[in-house]
Amino acid sequence: RYSLFYNHLKNIEENEGGLDKFSRSYKTFGVNQFVDGGIYCKEWAPGAEAVFLAGDFNGWNPFSHPYKKMEYGKWELFIPPGQDGYPPVPHGSKLKVVIRAQNGDLLYRISPWARYVVREENKVNYDWVHWNPPQSYIHKHPPPQKLKSLRIYESHVGIASPEGKVSSYKNFTYNVLPRIKYLGYNCVQVMAIMEHAYYASFGYQVTSFFAASSRYGTPDELKEMIDVAHSMGITVLLDVVHSHASKNSEDGLNQFDGTDSCFFHSGPKGTHQLWDSRLFDYANWEVLRFLLSNLRMWIEDYRFDGFRFDGVTSMLYHHHGIGTGFSGDYNEYFGLHVDEDALCYLMLANHMIHFLHPECITIAEDVSGMPALCRPVAEGGGGFDYRLAMAIPDKWIQIIKELKDEDWNMGNIVHTLTNRRYEEKYIAYAESHDQALVGDKTLAFRLMDAEMYTNMSVLSPLTAVIDRGIQLHKMIRLITHALGGESYLNFMGNEFGHPEWLDFPREGNNESYHYARRQFNLTEDDLLRYRFLNAFDRDMNNLEERFGWLASPPGYVSEKHESNKVIAFERAGLIFIFNFHPYQSYVNYRLFFKYKILLDSDAGEYGGHQRLDHSTEYFSEEYPHNYRPNSVMV
Repeated sequence: RYSLFYNHLKNIEENEGGLDKFSRSYKTFGVNQFVDGGIYCKEWAPGAEAVFLAGDFNGWNPFSHPYKKMEYGKWELFIPPGQDGYPPVPHGSKLKVVIRAQNGDLLYRISPWARYVVREENKVNYDWVHWNPPQSYIHKHPPPQKLKSLRIYESHVGIASPEGKVSSYKNFTYNVLPRIKYLGYNCVQVMAIMEHAYYASFGYQVTSFFAASSRYGTPDELKEMIDVAHSMGITVLLDVVHSHASKNSEDGLNQFDGTDSCFFHSGPKGTHQLWDSRLFDYANWEVLRFLLSNLRMWIEDYRFDGFRFDGVTSMLYHHHGIGTGFSGDYNEYFGLHVDEDALCYLMLANHMIHFLHPECITIAEDVSGMPALCRPVAEGGGGFDYRLAMAIPDKWIQIIKELKDEDWNMGNIVHTLTNRRYEEKYIAYAESHDQALVGDKTLAFRLMDAEMYTNMSVLSPLTAVIDRGIQLHKMIRLITHALGGESYLNFMGNEFGHPEWLDFPREGNNESYHYARRQFNLTEDDLLRYRFLNAFDRDMNNLEERFGWLASPPGYVSEKHESNKVIAFERAGLIFIFNFHPYQSYVNYRLFFKYKILLDSDAGEYGGHQRLDHSTEYFSEEYPHNYRPNSVMV
């Protein structure tokens, strides 16, 4: 694998002037304005017979501005500035690339490199709008330094409001970022930014890879959002989708040059049978140029601080993970079923990002457990900084769905939280956006279900269901945060037990926005119990900021007692003790430390029962217990 990567890198050096120049192709492809006002246009359309540029600037004459055919399927066009020195294609004017296909048809396409596309209310398809404002947004704040402890707030701009509508970059900037900062998260991972025609796809059916979604606002408003986040010390990651692309042809990449291939594999190999989307040909030189340049553009133009790569498992294997289980056997990771071209692209992407921008962070969403995915490329690894610990949320769902409280297995919980590859960093999470989507349930909804509608008020009696749900919600999050990895992730709203599910407007729900929103206002009502969960989440993050357990070596588990349902472990100089027993409390319980209470899920401000005296000091004695020389009664 490293040899394949090295050969690609060597070819880029010899034939393209190096990786720096190769990945800066976004500055020359598409439609770009020169300093003197002229317009330079460049496209890759190997299956086209002829290529033209049409738009408002030439009265939509499809033949007046032909491209010149170059080598390797490339086409170029230069339009000189007007007599008055003004650019011939004004800012805000509509454009289309006109392709004459091999069968003679004229195809009106959006450039794959388009930087801004919009859809008018009465139209189905998007329009390409030339974005070149007289004064672009100027970033004022430097990005934060690379974080040691990463606490990620997974977010979607469009649903980030209690109102039933598509929310905006402006709303996120001035209403949501302060909330993220208050809660103690130091990183925001933004979903659904790359333009996608179908809103309900959650951003995972990308149509324009270089365009920031216009449904939330302008490119400059996104740049402002990132700049303000940086002013708060918040790192901003982009959820990038390079695993597949929308099948749209009118406003997407599909059949751009009139052929079935171009950016994708032709035939069945080029279609994902479950996602009904197109699959990139990672062995193609121009596909590598397109994807690497795409990453570079998001970093350098918008100032994103890194990426979460979606669908990595689908990229790594020719079977795309469909109907395949992974046990950890090494035969599952090496063989002809592995897509070495896709893996080589990921290695190139991580090498480029970390070489040109060492401060950037990359995360892999991989469910298979591919070995060394988060080791440096120089070691033959995939080069990612982190991978998602995707087994953890599945384990919590399985426990809550299938087991009675008294049947919870402490050893199984600890195994799931600690079972990770040595020296590969994992992002632990109890739930993400996947569990919030319609058809699934959040942890809060699984724990409390219909009673969330009637019994979350402090004026109503604290029922057994709500009491159990609130306490387990806090405990599950804390033990996942403290033991499960080297980073922590939460999906927006789940920190306070957001009720109901997430469902985007679509035909099946009469285009309703009722569930495509986040009811942050629930935490601001002192009469609702949601504020208890919100406060605990905040103080949990603030405690991690103070002691840095995510950046510390893995926790040492000293106790996982099955009959007592107690788990105890130490990490970063702190002791964590969890009593998962459904009805048994303990006095004079022997453990192995001497400390004072710092965070207590049973405290009153978190909706607990205040059974512990926080002024108590616990002193250890020389009494061996659990293979430790000292212990203490708590």
